[in-house]
Amino acid sequence: MITIQSAESVCQGHPDKIADIIADAILDDLIRQDPYTRASIEAVITTGVIYVAGEISTTAYSDIPTIARNTLIDIGYTKSEYGFDGYTAGVITSISDQSPELALGIPSGGAGDTSIIVGYATNETENYMPLACNIANSITEKLDNLRKDDIIPFLRPDGKAIVVVEYKDGKPVRVDSITILAQHEPYVSEKELKEVIMEEIIKKLQYQNYIDEKTKIIINPIGRFVIGGPMADTGLTGRKTIADAYGTAAASGGSSFSGKDPTKIDRSASYMARMIAKHIVASGLADRCNVEMLYVIGMDYPVSINVNIYQEKNITKYIKEIFDLSVNGIIDFLDLRRPIYKKTSSYGHFGRNDDDFKWEELNKDILSKLSK
Repeated sequence: MITIQSAESVCQGHPDKIADIIADAILDDLIRQDPYTRASIEAVITTGVIYVAGEISTTAYSDIPTIARNTLIDIGYTKSEYGFDGYTAGVITSISDQSPELALGIPSGGAGDTSIIVGYATNETENYMPLACNIANSITEKLDNLRKDDIIPFLRPDGKAIVVVEYKDGKPVRVDSITILAQHEPYVSEKELKEVIMEEIIKKLQYQNYIDEKTKIIINPIGRFVIGGPMADTGLTGRKTIADAYGTAAASGGSSFSGKDPTKIDRSASYMARMIAKHIVASGLADRCNVEMLYVIGMDYPVSINVNIYQEKNITKYIKEIFDLSVNGIIDFLDLRRPIYKKTSSYGHFGRNDDDFKWEELNKDILSKLSK
């Protein structure tokens, strides 16, 4: 049977991703000073203005306007002709204390929210991520690096990649299409842009064996993409949940990750669910695994767990024995009270090789227990 899976990834200069990065940059600054910070931070990005709102409970102080502007500069919004830059953008903040009712469940170790959690892994790639996700994320990361390193000087910060992969009997067989939207300076021609992206990105992709003569390569389909970023579109934290996770390979729990401290179980338990799924696949128990959990505000453990390995075998009860799925257990095991969050917000939260991403590490003891 022929099926398809797709994935989207956006560059750091995409309006929604700017909002994610700013929210996590502020969170990192707070957690660096107070590891027990409780925060739910969101940003809205529009032409010339950044709105930062949310609820924070902390002993730390964060200079939010400076962090927001410096983040814009780091991303590459440094020129007035972009219509939005870190030197002139206005920053408006509206921060309040966390609701005392919401806080009731947290001191006892209860979940800080009610959330559906999803984790996924597959053995179709070396990092146990869907193929389309790996290709899409590698494209946007490459676009950003080529721009920041001045290798392609005519690129601007906004951009996007969408990849569609064809499967036969559950296995990837070819890339059906690759679409790249790359913001650029007005002086570059459409022909030059497409030639450079073909040479510097498409032809250097890791998964060339999946690209064939029928693969559709689409680059800036309307020709020009000069006006982009917040000048063209409003950005909002948490609007790229599918891009942050597994594309269409797995369902979305519906909650965003960025701007939330680890007591917000929709973030921390999503990392744990990924770790569980990855260990199940890496142990050889299954070719792919989907983990679903439901946490209820104020309750320590999930009220529902389902581990689907697409076989008749049910291993959910073993997962409860191997992994501590309590709120504090997840935070401690993954060491989440650290300022690691800003870098999670670009190119997906999963499948990345980074020492700070404990949910991506394979634990020999866990693999041994799963293999028995």
